[in-house]
Amino acid sequence: MSPVRLAFVGAGDAFGSGGRFQTCLLLTGGAEPVLIDCGASSLVALRRAGVDPGGIGAVLLSHLHGDHFGGLPFLILDGQFSRRVRPLAVAGPPGVRERVEAAMEVFFPGSTRVARRFETAFGEIAAGVPCRVGPATVTAHPAVHESGAPSYALRVEYGGKVIAYSGDGEWTEGLVDAARGADLFVCEAYSFDRKIRYHLDHATLAAHAARLDCRRIVLTHMGPDMLARRGESPFETAEDGHVVEL
Repeated sequence: MSPVRLAFVGAGDAFGSGGRFQTCLLLTGGAEPVLIDCGASSLVALRRAGVDPGGIGAVLLSHLHGDHFGGLPFLILDGQFSRRVRPLAVAGPPGVRERVEAAMEVFFPGSTRVARRFETAFGEIAAGVPCRVGPATVTAHPAVHESGAPSYALRVEYGGKVIAYSGDGEWTEGLVDAARGADLFVCEAYSFDRKIRYHLDHATLAAHAARLDCRRIVLTHMGPDMLARRGESPFETAEDGHVVEL
């Protein structure tokens, strides 16, 4: 079996701080590749990384903000125009299908009514209930982040490894549960020590880090002040193209 790898195809925030692509995490080494989040810039980021979008079997979404799901309309339409036949499974918070299809209609009117060669199956993830999505099993933990639908931290079992991902949100005890025993915890650190509603800052994470029972922590979704001070962090920080082997 191939080693499981997580690639930060996009490690940026919503606004491209530091010239980074929006959130797009690629898991490989299991039965088929899986994306965790698919921000609006993800199709460009995948192509720059030399990744065939048509090979992705599933997409797991933490929440329904454009920098985390806005690349899906382009991923789906790319599959349509490239004659993709591999099914695509998309799983996210309640309302995920409606939000994705509404975005598709805004960007490309009529696109949701065109027949495609591949099945696009949407599934809703309920908090606390393990859900099988393609080669992954995902368990959602509620996050404090307004997005017009539930927002989640995700615990993903894939290829015999466990990857926890904070998504966006303030500190909650659910992050302790999501990260427990994980091989990797990918965690937002939007600011260094400034409290910003609905986001996690580095100082708060550091204060709770001893409670996180995981093998490795990598920071992502960093804003300008966190990027400027990342050298002060004891944690590993991600950049576009960073790859972690598990």
